Amino acid sequence: MQEYTVAVVGIGMVGGEMLRVLRERNFPAKETRVLATRARKEIVHGHEYDVIPASLEAFDGVDFAFFAGTEGSKGASQQYGWAAVERGCIVIDNGDDFRMDDRVPLVAPEVNPEHLERHQGFIANPNCSTIQMVVALAPLHRKAGIKRIVVSTYQAVSGTGRAAVAELEHQVEDYAADRKLRHEVYPHQIAFNCIPQVSSLKDQFPGYYGEEIKMIREPRKMFDLPDLAVSATCVRVPVFNSHSEAINVQFEEKMTAETATEILTDAPGVRVVDDPGSSVYPLALDASGNDDVLVGRIRQDTSAENCIDLWCVADNIRKGAALNAVQIAEKLIEMGLVKK
Repeated sequence: MQEYTVAVVGIGMVGGEMLRVLRERNFPAKETRVLATRARKEIVHGHEYDVIPASLEAFDGVDFAFFAGTEGSKGASQQYGWAAVERGCIVIDNGDDFRMDDRVPLVAPEVNPEHLERHQGFIANPNCSTIQMVVALAPLHRKAGIKRIVVSTYQAVSGTGRAAVAELEHQVEDYAADRKLRHEVYPHQIAFNCIPQVSSLKDQFPGYYGEEIKMIREPRKMFDLPDLAVSATCVRVPVFNSHSEAINVQFEEKMTAETATEILTDAPGVRVVDDPGSSVYPLALDASGNDDVLVGRIRQDTSAENCIDLWCVADNIRKGAALNAVQIAEKLIEMGLVKK
């Protein structure tokens, strides 16, 4: 088997998970370089790595560069991404800097692997909330054609990074100790609260925050449906890990809850967890650390034709970021799209 030199840019939550996924999946790496802002040694999930400062020269000889795109490393692909491509590297970027760039395929391998055939050395991971939604909806779209999506998300604090996880922990501890709760990462207290703001307001879509705009635009690109009707409301909730989504989807052709369940039961990357009478449905706790997108509460929306509701949960750091990036590299190898 051909072996590759790999670089992971960023050593935050996503970068660390990328390193773990590469090991767990036995990715054919003959060398793994970890790049960050300064040189040091880091223990990541029980393994020690020599971290080297990011520079153009650090990408020499690298076959795959995974940009973690979070916790300060976000934006690193702007500085080094295309330069790394010029050095013969395939860049897989978890950040949002180039997702809507016409040169850059936006890919979840279960959804649109054919888009990889036109890559120019740079591929983007979709947003974490987008990934789990499109993995669940793609097999249904192939059957009946999506007409409209209305989605509400319930997003874990791990999506913001380690500082947000620590803030939730501290607020819970302070609450239990009857101390004043402080907040810095979020505009409001997150413990025992829900904040209907993820990112910032954008002029392009008045009234919508940035995360919601990503969920509107990214499925359009991935499904090759530039006019797809999508409405999103994104909410930060006091959950440590795994995003949950309530999705209402209308189809061009007939779609029933029974058909949707049958399709999703056989869909790659999806696990149906759906016995509501026994209180069995996808939970954030169950999705954390899991590769699959969990789908349940599949039911007919009787208010509209060919319309169903479902509940979708996935680990936003794993499938929503690190795993999807590694799967892209694996798919490139499988499709013979890696030049050596």
